[in-house]
Amino acid sequence: MINILNIVKSLVLAVIISLLFVGCGGDDPTGPNNKIPVLTTADVTEITASTAHCGGTISLDGGAPITARGICWSTNPIPTIADNKTLNGTGMESYTSLINGMIHGTPYYARAYATNRAGTAYGNTMTFTTLIVTPSVTTIYISAITQTSVQSGGVITSDGGEAVTARGVCWSTNPTPTIADNITLDGTGTGIYTSSIVDLTGNTSYYVRAYATNSIGTAYGRIKAFTTLLILPELTTAPVSEITTTSAQCGGTIISDGGAAITARGVCWSTNPTPTVADNKTSDGIGTGSFASSIVDLSGNTPYYVRAYATNSIGTSYGNTREFITSPILPEVATDTVSEITTASAQCGGTIISDGGAAITARGVCWSTNPIPTINDNISSNGTGVGSFISIIAGLTHVTSYYVRAYATNSVGTSYGNIMIFATIGNETGNVTDIEGNIYQTVRIGTQWWMAENLKVTHYRNGDAIPRVTTPYAWSILNTGAYCEYNNDTNYAAIYGRLYNWYAVSDSRNIAPAGWHVASESEWKQLDIYLGISPTDVDKLGFRGTDEGGKMKEIGTTYWDYPNSGATNESGFSARPGGMISDDYLVDEPYMDMRILASFWTSSTVSIGSWAWSRFLTFDDSRIGRTGADRRSGFSVRCVKD
Repeated sequence: MINILNIVKSLVLAVIISLLFVGCGGDDPTGPNNKIPVLTTADVTEITASTAHCGGTISLDGGAPITARGICWSTNPIPTIADNKTLNGTGMESYTSLINGMIHGTPYYARAYATNRAGTAYGNTMTFTTLIVTPSVTTIYISAITQTSVQSGGVITSDGGEAVTARGVCWSTNPTPTIADNITLDGTGTGIYTSSIVDLTGNTSYYVRAYATNSIGTAYGRIKAFTTLLILPELTTAPVSEITTTSAQCGGTIISDGGAAITARGVCWSTNPTPTVADNKTSDGIGTGSFASSIVDLSGNTPYYVRAYATNSIGTSYGNTREFITSPILPEVATDTVSEITTASAQCGGTIISDGGAAITARGVCWSTNPIPTINDNISSNGTGVGSFISIIAGLTHVTSYYVRAYATNSVGTSYGNIMIFATIGNETGNVTDIEGNIYQTVRIGTQWWMAENLKVTHYRNGDAIPRVTTPYAWSILNTGAYCEYNNDTNYAAIYGRLYNWYAVSDSRNIAPAGWHVASESEWKQLDIYLGISPTDVDKLGFRGTDEGGKMKEIGTTYWDYPNSGATNESGFSARPGGMISDDYLVDEPYMDMRILASFWTSSTVSIGSWAWSRFLTFDDSRIGRTGADRRSGFSVRCVKD
């Protein structure tokens, strides 16, 4: 019982003491002896784009120790310690704070604060604005150095509070390049960028740095130095002198070796305006300095271009280009086709393609029965100068072969065009009858009499029938004489004649009318040359000449397909396109090319294989074709008088 009373007494006493303590202020933060501190905010100083200095002075601690103090700031007009703040120790002393991490060009509010156990008190609010400055820029490394270019660039980490309106790099041979020197323009804004520096001089030291510009001004990165690579040599070409028909003198001077030894030098030349060492060249030693070159093996009266060259380890460079023309040469002249041939005259002429560099003082044609006529034979005189001219050849003998060519004379001498052969005419037309009574028109061409129609006989001269073969397979395996009509249509025979294999042509029973024979290869060549094909081209395969085939083709498109190129039928040969039958029965169309092809057998064989010589004319070409063909093929036949 006593213990219980003692406990109760103790409790009551504790309550009384507690009440007494509270009533006296005790440790209650709100008591009359505990107040929040009193302080003022210092002026904001040393303002930059992102920092400033401020501070405070605590005049009263409120009766309790200062446990925290500093500056708080915000873009909000009433900053608190819930915003940005500094911690600047404890106690009553004045203090200074560094405010950082701010945004450039931005209004801020700042005030001092101090905290004791009663709470946090604030000083007066100070207003300030961070500064706007030039950007912050760094120059990046140099790379990709060549003789004339490098790569660089920059990194803009801050625009200084204003938009970056220009950025790039600037460079110079001066150690402190600025935007007044050479620059690149690499856009706007912050961040990293790459710059291409071009048009540099090789083997030269340069300085470069990044720059960035805003409304405040231009800032630069650190300067970096580099040297461009070795370059090609620098040189000039000497004037051209001592020009002849085939040679000239030139040379050059090497001003700089580009930083590497000259291993080759000389001049190069060509008729192309930009000669290189891949064209004709001289080799004139090594090293810098002047040198002389002899240019040889030139063509007369020809424009040439020449320039000096020099080679070092980097490559080959060239001097300025010089142009010159070699001395005059003989004229260049071409002979026209012979036309309007009669029994005693003809017309020819020529074209002076080039005067050789000297005035043409005489021109015309010369002719003779000798295969190589000169101006010592018969000549015409057709004025002077270049261009075309027409000559009348008179006083000829009928049915006689003549050779004619154009000539032209300048101060160097006389030159000649190609030789043309022609024959004066006699009575040109006639006829001949075969064993079946078929009558054929004939024509005199030069000294030869030719049938002017395709053969259509079905019997040999002795009366034996020539087998008519109508199936392509049977046709393709024959080695004896045969004939057919195109597509086995007998109506074609009267218009285009019949088609014969070569075995019928060569049969000893003879398919030609009496006194006539199938023309041989040599007789066809005689016709080729008479019509105008050059003797030097007569043995060539394929198309030859120019318009000789047109002189043989019947004019118009009644029997020939359009365009029947060049058809004039000047010779009277009156060729018609009877087509052919192939020796290969497997082809889709063994009968082919009527109206577009006239093929004629000769009686002569090709020296190799089972072929024989033939001639052909086409609807779209004015030339005469020559080829070998399989003897099983079916072609038209023309005969010539014995």
